[in-house]
This record gives sequence, structure tokens and C-alpha cells, in this order.
Amino acid sequence: MKPAKFEYVAPVTVAAAVEALLAASGEGKVLAGGQSLLPLLNFRMTRPAVLVDLNGIKEPLSFIELRDDYVAIGALTRHREIEQSPLIASKLPVMAAAMRHVAHLAIRNRGTIGGSLSHADPAAELPMLSLFYGASLLVQGPSGRRIIAAEDFFVDALTNCLKPEEIVVEIDFPILQQNGWAFEEVARRFGDFALASIAVSVRRGASTIEDARVAVMGVADTPLRLKEVEGQLRGIAIDDQMPDRFSELVTSSVSANGDLHASAEYRQHLLGQLARRAMQTALASEGDRR
Repeated sequence: MKPAKFEYVAPVTVAAAVEALLAASGEGKVLAGGQSLLPLLNFRMTRPAVLVDLNGIKEPLSFIELRDDYVAIGALTRHREIEQSPLIASKLPVMAAAMRHVAHLAIRNRGTIGGSLSHADPAAELPMLSLFYGASLLVQGPSGRRIIAAEDFFVDALTNCLKPEEIVVEIDFPILQQNGWAFEEVARRFGDFALASIAVSVRRGASTIEDARVAVMGVADTPLRLKEVEGQLRGIAIDDQMPDRFSELVTSSVSANGDLHASAEYRQHLLGQLARRAMQTALASEGDRR
């Protein structure tokens, strides 16, 4: 199929892009990498009156920079750039591991982090990673720029909290103090959307877990950060039973959704197995692996 008729706008500044969206009165769509939007257009599942292409903007929107205790990533940064970045591998190793699971190479070459976050697919890796790291999204609208915490950004499946005239311009990822981490995912085929996935990082002491970070995706209408599980892990003794206990904590805190791809029972079981494997890997690792 072909998309419905729309007006095409190619601004050269973020402010001009915002003005175009404002003039569209809620009937505009933003084109970044286009890997999610173009299929929706072609199937006429979305019919914007105006399409605002960000790729001609002259302001820097594609970058990966270390800033004090966080890594800043521009909204037009391609998935492949993140996957291959030595800075991401060094400072955000869970993200580096997860990027290999994002769709297929052709899509990673074009897809952008800002587009993925804005699309808010509950089975996409980057929305979950933004929650896992406690990222902040810098967005620009008619009144200027504002910061949105990742935990407030995702409202429902394929739904974010952006106003129709706002654009994501930068995402800031805090650097976690960790000495063990893991990322686990299962999909029907490599590159497909995840049936279930989990990200874990821990800071181990001499005999206990001092701090932990846990997030899951593919099992609910939005990605989830499991703060209650994180709290239960702090101070817990490290022993051979830890992976099994962690699996029980994760599955007891999540009620998985079912759909045509997998039943709720299967997803729940799968999440437990992934949690066990992830904790085994996190506890076995020595510092940040690459």
C-alpha cells in the first residue's frame, strides 16, 4: 500500500520543526529514522496531515558524549552508532550488550534512539534501557525545553507523554556504579521483538549485594523497572541459591501479558528462566565486561 496524502516539511532547526508541528494542530508526525513510522504510513495505520523530517536539521542531534557522571546521546543518533561506540561499551555496558538484539542490521543503520523512545514499543530494547539507567529525556516545544524522567515518559503501549508539538532532542543516561551485570532476551527469531527480556546490574560487597538495578520488557504494556526487587536485593547474602531466589523475586513482582505470540503463562515462565540466567552471569562477572 501507499501512505495517505500528507504535506512534507524539512526544517533546518529544531525550533522550525516545533513550529511546523504546532501549525499542524495535532495532525503532524516526526520522521527520524523512519523504521517504525514508514510501515505505519504505508499500511495507513497513521494518517498525518504533515510529516516533519528532522534529518536536515543543522543543529547537532547525533552525538554520544561523556559529561561528568552521565552519557548524553543525541536523539538522531543511529542504533548502529550506539552499538559500536567504545564509550557506550565502557560506561553503559548493559546498553552495549542489548543493542545487538535491536531488530536487524539494516534497521539499526537507520533507526534512531529518539525515534525508538518516542514510538514506545513495550517490546523494544531502548525504552527499557532508559528506565533501567534512570535516563532523562530533554524535549523541546513551543515554550522551550523541559526534562522528562524516563519513568514518566511511557504511558501505555505505543504511547508516550509528549505533547503533539514536542520533539525529543537528547537523552542523558547516568553511569551506574556496578561490578556485575547481564542482559538476557528471548525472541522467536534473532532480531524480532522480545517475548521477554531482563537487564540486571549489581554492586557486590564482600558477601552481600550492596546495590542492584533490574528492568524487564516484553511482558507488560510498558517496560518496567522493578524497584521493589532492587530493594529486596540490597543487603542479601550472595550464595549458590541467589539466582533461584532472584528468579522467584522477579516472577512474583510481574504479571506477564499474553498475546498471539506467547501466552501469559509462557512469558512468566520465560522471565523466570531469564532472571536466573542473568543473575548467574552478573555474579560471575568481574567488573565491566566488553
